[in-house]
Amino acid sequence: MTERGTVLQGRYELDQIIGRGGMAEVWRARDRRLVRDVAVKRLRVDLASDPTFQARFRREAQSAAGLNHPNIVAVYDTGEELDTASDVSVPYIVMELVEGVTLRDVLRDGRKVLPERALEFTKGVLDALAYSHRAGIIHRDIKPANVMLTPSGSVKVMDFGIARAVADTSATMTQTAAVIGTAQYLSPEQARGEKVDNRSDIYAVGCLLYELLVSQPPFKGDSPVSVAYQHVREIPVPPSQLDSEITPDMDAIVMKSLAKAPGDRYQDAREMAADVTRAINGEPVHALLAPVGAEQPTAVQGYHANAPTHVAQRAAVASAPSPVYSPGELDEDEEEPRSKKGIIILASLAGLVVVGMIIALAMLLNPGTPEPEMVTVPSVVGASEVFAVGQVEAAELVPKVEYEAGSEDNQGEVVRQSPEGDAEAEVGSEVVLVVSTGVELFTVPDNLVGMPRADALRVLDDAGFSNVTVRDADPANRQEEPVDAEAGTVTVVNPAEGAEIPADGELELVIATGRSPIPDLTGRTLEVAMDEAKDAGFTEQFEVVYEQTDQVAPGNVFDQTPAAGESHPRNTVINVKVAEAVDTTLPVPELVALTLEAAQQAATDAGFTSPLSVTEEQTDEAEPGTIVSQAPAAGERIEPNVPIEVVVAVGPQLSEMPNLLGLSQEQAGTSLDRAGFTNYRFEDEVTPGAPADTVLEQNIAAGEQVDPETEVVVIMARAPGNSNPNPSDTPS
Repeated sequence: MTERGTVLQGRYELDQIIGRGGMAEVWRARDRRLVRDVAVKRLRVDLASDPTFQARFRREAQSAAGLNHPNIVAVYDTGEELDTASDVSVPYIVMELVEGVTLRDVLRDGRKVLPERALEFTKGVLDALAYSHRAGIIHRDIKPANVMLTPSGSVKVMDFGIARAVADTSATMTQTAAVIGTAQYLSPEQARGEKVDNRSDIYAVGCLLYELLVSQPPFKGDSPVSVAYQHVREIPVPPSQLDSEITPDMDAIVMKSLAKAPGDRYQDAREMAADVTRAINGEPVHALLAPVGAEQPTAVQGYHANAPTHVAQRAAVASAPSPVYSPGELDEDEEEPRSKKGIIILASLAGLVVVGMIIALAMLLNPGTPEPEMVTVPSVVGASEVFAVGQVEAAELVPKVEYEAGSEDNQGEVVRQSPEGDAEAEVGSEVVLVVSTGVELFTVPDNLVGMPRADALRVLDDAGFSNVTVRDADPANRQEEPVDAEAGTVTVVNPAEGAEIPADGELELVIATGRSPIPDLTGRTLEVAMDEAKDAGFTEQFEVVYEQTDQVAPGNVFDQTPAAGESHPRNTVINVKVAEAVDTTLPVPELVALTLEAAQQAATDAGFTSPLSVTEEQTDEAEPGTIVSQAPAAGERIEPNVPIEVVVAVGPQLSEMPNLLGLSQEQAGTSLDRAGFTNYRFEDEVTPGAPADTVLEQNIAAGEQVDPETEVVVIMARAPGNSNPNPSDTPS
């Protein structure tokens, strides 16, 4: 038994089981190499023990891995891991881990799905099927449990290829002669065991849409066999008769997709998706139900999207024999109630006891060896496998199914039987039914990916493939155009290498163009831009131009050629422009010799926004009030908000000359000292009639503003014969 923590192939560490089904268990796991959560589906050991199943499963997983669509759960990897308990190599598939709920969970919650939302869900499923059908993959098991609804509301379809792998398995499997698929979503041709195509998926989508609209499947019964019988013979009640919100257009879409004959249904998923889109948009749909025919004994007559809904009376089925199914022939939907099964089983057991008692009593009353009971072997050559098995079992005989290659026309049909039809055989004896497996299949050769186109075509021709188409890869799709692919080589083979198809089956080669979309490098640093270009396959050197701009941060790319998104050869040189910081500095103007006012105006005119920073300096080398120096010097560059420093010339400090007339020499000297004059002298002059020893005259008039260092001459009046012996002395 697989345990938590088991690591598959040294890469996928299993964490916990998040789902179980009839064939497999699904684990949440951690991809150690890519450091991401994934889902790992491992097949049951009893199924994995069949080597034919392993081979088929492996090829189908490879095919599913080639499906790349937003509405399909992506398959990342496949592999095998030895189960140590059983010594069986168990195949597994590594898938995208999708968070959300299945549509089965939504329906189980009992919440009514609005018709518009039901149509939107169905549109997502149809988009996925349209893509898979183009790739040659038929799902064969569309049902609510296989449709995921993500938290964002998008639809993801799961389990591509799994149902097909089971359907193709060998006769040793326990599912031999069984109808594969859930009974409630089984197409009539699947129930009859006939060859199926993409229209069987259309029928299953019709069943899904029916249940989303009215919260119940189109057919219900006590057993899978009874449900399958209704799919083959009965016409469902139109959804509008169960819910008045259902419009005639919705009825038309559902009933057309549920037509018994595949030719009366939508012929492909795109056609049905287009009608669903019309219904969502409120436009008339194109659906018209097929007229009543032999294959549809119960039909909706005169039904049209714009006509009232009414159901015809059920007609009697004339001569067609009813198929008989064994109880193990169908996968019973897990949502069917089990209470009725219990009653049936108890009743069957009681009946067997009664029958046993009657047989025992008869043997006691009639001793001796009875004659073996004989029955007529039914003729089933040309019938489908399921129908033939049912008829043989109904005749109380034991069918043994063998397989051999045949033609496309008789695939799935009984080509011979032993004993032959209408022969007599003992009850319980064996009837061998040989069933055609269809045309011989050829295996798509390995190692095509990476080959030059001509070599791959030659290999396929040698292998017998006659219907090979070639197209160029989409450069925007990295699965089709890997960044390391060499131009002209094969990148994708569809169906995948190892798949089996008829010799004339369509096989597509996708060829590398050597081109990739140019990535968007703007806003990245040059280093990051170069790394992203290399990741996109562009290995040549950049052509780099640096340019001042404020569009992006300095050092980041702000323009590129070629433009982002354009497809170019991967040896293209990419030209980028890298941002440099914009120079916002300004040259300092010449301010020396200007007046302060003129200097301020000159700075403003030059673009400077801050006022001048002014310092005064006494000097006689410049006109007072003019600039004698500046910092920075004229021509240097600084930011416009930085203030320019200037030094303004001012004259010497002036002092007011005091009035000295009439003062004594001592008083005059004191007055001059107080006024700040330091360079003065006294002279005597004999002046008759004047007050002696007083100031008679001064060379600078009183009140005049002069430099304190200016020489001041003071004339003192002296009486005759009384002159100052030192007339020029000044105070020390």
